[in-house]
Amino acid sequence: MYCVCKEHVELAIDKFVDDYEDAPDIVSLITTKFTDWEAPATCDMCSNIAEYLVV
Repeated sequence: MYCVCKEHVELAIDKFVDDYEDAPDIVSLITTKFTDWEAPATCDMCSNIAEYLVV
């Protein structure tokens, strides 16, 4: 699972496919809210705002 900015979505997809050998689901963190989990504020790969969850 990766929380990433728009710039790193492709890299996160590539890493997910390498790790799990399956296509990920991509969820917008801007429009989706979770009741039991709070998304990190920043991208896993840089300091930009995390906009997408690749899972």
